[in-house]
Amino acid sequence: MFSRYKKPGDPARQGKARPAPRPTEEPAQKAAENRPAVLRKPMPVTQPAEVVAVDKERKRKERLGEIKLDLHRALLDNLNLAALEHASEQDLRTEINSIAAEVLQEKGIVLNREDRQTMSQELYDEVRGLGPLEPLLKDDTVSDILVNGPQQIFIERNGRLQLSDVTFKDERHLLRIIDKIVSAVGRRVDESNPYVDARLADGSRFNAMVPPIAVDGSLVSIRKFKKDKLGIDDLVNFGAFSEEMAAYLQAAVATRLNVIVSGGTGSGKTTTLNALSSFIDNSERILTIEDTAELQLQQTHVGRMESRPPNVEGRGAVTPRDCLRNALRMRPDRIIVGETRGEEVIDMLQAMNTGHDGSMTTIHANSSRDAVSRLENMIAMAGIEMPLKAVRSQIASAVHLIVQASRLQDGSRRMTSVTEVTGMEGDVISMQEIFRFQRVGLTPENKIIGHFTATGVRSHFSERFRMWGYDLPATIFEPMAAE
Repeated sequence: MFSRYKKPGDPARQGKARPAPRPTEEPAQKAAENRPAVLRKPMPVTQPAEVVAVDKERKRKERLGEIKLDLHRALLDNLNLAALEHASEQDLRTEINSIAAEVLQEKGIVLNREDRQTMSQELYDEVRGLGPLEPLLKDDTVSDILVNGPQQIFIERNGRLQLSDVTFKDERHLLRIIDKIVSAVGRRVDESNPYVDARLADGSRFNAMVPPIAVDGSLVSIRKFKKDKLGIDDLVNFGAFSEEMAAYLQAAVATRLNVIVSGGTGSGKTTTLNALSSFIDNSERILTIEDTAELQLQQTHVGRMESRPPNVEGRGAVTPRDCLRNALRMRPDRIIVGETRGEEVIDMLQAMNTGHDGSMTTIHANSSRDAVSRLENMIAMAGIEMPLKAVRSQIASAVHLIVQASRLQDGSRRMTSVTEVTGMEGDVISMQEIFRFQRVGLTPENKIIGHFTATGVRSHFSERFRMWGYDLPATIFEPMAAE
C-alpha cells in the first residue's frame, strides 16, 4: 500500500539491490602519491574525558542546585524583603545562614564546610546580587559575559572566549535575574518588549533579548566596566602602540585636531578614546554624549549626557542627535560622542567644522578608508540630499585624524594604523598613513609577531604642532626596522 510514494530506487520495488563493485586500490594509491604533503593544519586531538568522574561531578552539582532552589524558596518565604534595603551585609548573611541551617536540618541534608560556604555565598548573591553572574562580575580578568540560554555562559579573558562552568537552574531563573537588572533602571522586558539595553550599578553595559525572539533561551551580553582607568602609558606598556605614536597622538589631541577612532566590535575603541582624552587640557569644557555611559574622563569640567530609548508606548525617546544639538547650545570647547552610528553624524561634522575643534568620536569600520566610506553612508541614510563631492568636502574639512584599532587573531588589541586626512584631490578625499603595525609572523602558540613603524611620511600638521609648542623630532616619522 504506499508503493506510489516509494523512491524510484527503493529495493522493495526493484528487488534486491546489487552491491556496488569495490574500487580497486590503484587509483587511491596514485591520488595519495600525487597529493601535496600538507593540505591543512592538523586538528588538535582531544583526549577522552574521564566519563565517570565528570558524571559524578555533574550529579553532585545538580543535587546542590536542587538544594539551593529549596533554600531560596525558604528565604523568600521567611525574609522580610521590604526590610532588606536597609539591612547590612553582615546582618543579611547571618539571617541567610540561620534560615539555611534550619531548612537543611528539617530535610535531613548534611553538607560539608566548603559546600555550606559556597551555598551561603550563592544564596546571598541570589538575594542581593545577580545570582550565578555575580562571581563573574567580581572577576577582574573577565571582560565580557555572554549568556546563551540558562545552561551556556561564555566569558572573555585576554581577548579569548571560553565556556564557563557557571549555569542557571532553568529559563525562569535566568528571566528572574534579567528582570531584576532591568527593573532597577526603570525598564521592563517581556513578550511585548523582548529586548532591552541598560547599565548595571557599576557602569557595565547590559543587553538582553528574551523569548520568543531568542529561540533557545534568553540571550544576555554584559560588557564589564573597567574600574582601572587605562592611560597612555598603560597602553604603551601593553603593546597597544609605541612611544613614538603616543608622542604624536599627544600633539594631535593637544593641538585640537578632530579625531575619529575606528575599529570593529571589541577592538578597544572606547578604551583608546578614554586614553586620548587624557591629553585634553584641564581648563577646557568637555561634553560627552553616549548611548550607555562608558567614558571615564579625568578632567574637571565635564558634562555627561546619555541618550534614552522610547518607552513601552513608543514615546519619550531622546536620541544622540537630540543630545548633540542641545550640546551645541551649551558652550562646549570639545564634544566627545561615544559612538557615531546614525543621523547624528551630520551634527557631529558640523560641530567639528564650526569652532568645536578637538572633538572626538568612534565609528565601526575595518580600516581608515572604510571609516570615511561609513561617514558617507551615514549621511546618505540620514536622508540628506547632497552631492557626493559636497559630502566628501565636508568630511575632509571636519576630520583630521583617523586612528584604527583592531583586535588581532590572538586576542590582542593594537592600534594598527594612524592616518591623516589631508584634504581633497578632485572628487577623492586624500589621506596619508603616518604609523602602522607591521605584522611579521606567528609563533607556534598563535601569538602575533610584529612591530610598530612609521611610514616615512612627515605629518601634514607638523607646522601646526610647532606653533602650539609641540616640535616633534623628525626621527619619529622615520621607518623602524624589525627588532
